[in-house]
Amino acid sequence: MEGRIINVNGKKLYIEYQKTFENKPTIVFLHDSLGCTQLWRDFPEKLVSQTECNVLVYDRLGYGKSFPMLTYERENNYMEQEADLLNDLLKELNINDIILFGHSDGGTIALIFAARYPEKVTATLCEAGHIFAEDITVKGVKDAFETYKTTNLPERLPKYHGDKVEMMVKAWTEIWLSDRFRSWNIECLLENITSPLLFIQGENDEYGTLDQVEKTISKVSGTAEKFIIPNIGHTPHKEIPDAVLQKSAEFINSIVKA
Repeated sequence: MEGRIINVNGKKLYIEYQKTFENKPTIVFLHDSLGCTQLWRDFPEKLVSQTECNVLVYDRLGYGKSFPMLTYERENNYMEQEADLLNDLLKELNINDIILFGHSDGGTIALIFAARYPEKVTATLCEAGHIFAEDITVKGVKDAFETYKTTNLPERLPKYHGDKVEMMVKAWTEIWLSDRFRSWNIECLLENITSPLLFIQGENDEYGTLDQVEKTISKVSGTAEKFIIPNIGHTPHKEIPDAVLQKSAEFINSIVKA
């Protein structure tokens, strides 16, 4: 897919958008806290080929090939803000029927979007998302930050994010490690999710317990199912891609072709 920069309310985002199938939803991919379009590798292409849906992959502001964020400081509702920006992006592209596939922070943004804009969402796939802050999440972020400080990760990340790496890492770690974020919780939004939901999580996820999964699927208003994978961590689509692809394609096809 060819990429381009698009201006959304003064924010310049890098997108890859391919509309091949008329009258089919667009699968929108939402990356994690250190991710970007490029780091999805061929996963979006493979899922699209198995579902015959259109596809939108983009870099959130401050990531990948999108323009830098103005400040590393984030409010507690930064993921709600991301969901609203996605809505503005979809308006700009005239996309009104989507399937969300989000990983980690992207999974949380997918849940928030599905709750705030249910009329646009055909289905939601949340991989390793969060609906509240847990001790294990804080520990995971601390460990990741320590890895950043003590390994060659700062030399590897510019390949994907250019000169935005330091601000990107600071933005992610400072909000999640702050005292004020410990009270962050979006459970009150979940009942507004009416689209079918698939929650994917590795049993050994180092950033969240299975409480994230169980509480989410128990609170949404639409149908919901979980796909818990033994001996897998925080990135199932990279650790065991074939299984995640198969399950995701089956879930999407059962809805789109129903």
